[in-house]
Amino acid sequence: MYNDENNLYHYTYRKDGSEPRNTPPVVEAAYREPWEGDSGKKQNKKRGGAKIVALALSCALLGGAAGAGVMWGVSGSGSSTSVNISSRPATAVALKTVDGKNAMTDAELYAANVNSVVSINSTSTTNYFGQQVQSASAGSGFILTADGYIVTNRHVIADTDAVKVTLYNGDTYDAAVIGSDEDYDIAVLKITATGLQPVTLGDSDTLNVGDHVLAVGNPLGELTFSMSGGMVSSVNRAINVDGTPFNMIQTDTSINPGNSGGPLFNQYGEVVGIVSAKYSSYSSETVEGLGFAIPMNDVLAMIQDIMTNGYVTNKPYLGVTQGTLTAQMAAQYRYDISQGVFIYSVEDGSAADQAGLKMGDVITKLDDTEITSSEDLVAAKKAYSAGDTSTFTVYRDGKTQTVKVTWGSVPASQKTETQENTQQNTQENTQNNNGNSYYGNGSMNDLFNYFFNNGFGGSQNGQGSQGNIPAA
Repeated sequence: MYNDENNLYHYTYRKDGSEPRNTPPVVEAAYREPWEGDSGKKQNKKRGGAKIVALALSCALLGGAAGAGVMWGVSGSGSSTSVNISSRPATAVALKTVDGKNAMTDAELYAANVNSVVSINSTSTTNYFGQQVQSASAGSGFILTADGYIVTNRHVIADTDAVKVTLYNGDTYDAAVIGSDEDYDIAVLKITATGLQPVTLGDSDTLNVGDHVLAVGNPLGELTFSMSGGMVSSVNRAINVDGTPFNMIQTDTSINPGNSGGPLFNQYGEVVGIVSAKYSSYSSETVEGLGFAIPMNDVLAMIQDIMTNGYVTNKPYLGVTQGTLTAQMAAQYRYDISQGVFIYSVEDGSAADQAGLKMGDVITKLDDTEITSSEDLVAAKKAYSAGDTSTFTVYRDGKTQTVKVTWGSVPASQKTETQENTQQNTQENTQNNNGNSYYGNGSMNDLFNYFFNNGFGGSQNGQGSQGNIPAA
């Protein structure tokens, strides 16, 4: 094609630079559109293929220009074409106040709430073979009060040396960890600031499957203050994270690492959930559109308790070391049952000790709830507060009996665990780094460990009973 002496669309490729014979001078060659004829004359058959290709290309360009709304016209011998372009002015986004009564457009919701969302960046120091190595992680959060209280996930700030909070206007503050709760994966931070714009909390119990929801956060730790939207896929969805059950709002809203701790808004601009996790795989299958948020109603009282006291004061405490009874254990101890929670030890003076629970007992029921595993007991415990009395059904010495237990409160040594871990993280990591955990040993191996390591390049994503749930 390029060396065709009859090809008028290209210069010659002759090495000597000479022009092909019988080629009209350039000044005499009249330009024609590919689809135009030569004043009714029959076209050369050799150019037919080029005409068809050029025609198809021109039509494609015309269609693309029209779709993009670009002004484009062509004029030829007696014909012309043009594409219309809209003169509609840009839509101005009204800045509205969240009142819980009027639904907002997505753009209005973002404008009303983006100043209440924060980016959270944490650093931690780990001892590797005698060398102090710093690593960073990122998450999201939202402003709860005008004087600087901020809510996020516990796994975003657990085992960190320093936490910094960045507002939408670019201001950055050092944040203090007021307290957190591992069972519910919540944390409260405090920055020294006034006149901040707090969110408006909504009633998560009023959510319906199909309701429109939006998340604003810091995906990947770099795409700050990004918004994604979707619907409520399920309410009261139970998921298991490293042995700890969670009640969640399931949504198909795009959730990614870095979104953890950010707000989930309903269509009225109210915060109804705390974005916490997503499924990235199920068994060997890659999955999409499975994000989860903690219902606001489940944790609001605890958040207020942390703000006031630094910990959840009415959190129930049994005072046992527990584990799931396995068939192998049942055979070893010659038990007649094969399911339940095996008690390995009982703390002196604890609620379990005062009620008469003993090492070797197997809890099979809590009030009317069947207990077949340690996860069942942890989930059932969340329905109680310190001071409540429950009836435990226990297997002991080949017999089943009931025991009345009045739940205790968390010991003082555990109430300040989060604050102490934050302040003394370097020392603890040096002492506890035995190859089993980069962050020390905890009862759950830390949700932060399970979700997404310290940073986004780690490989410590845990494997829960329902699949791989990296942090969001």
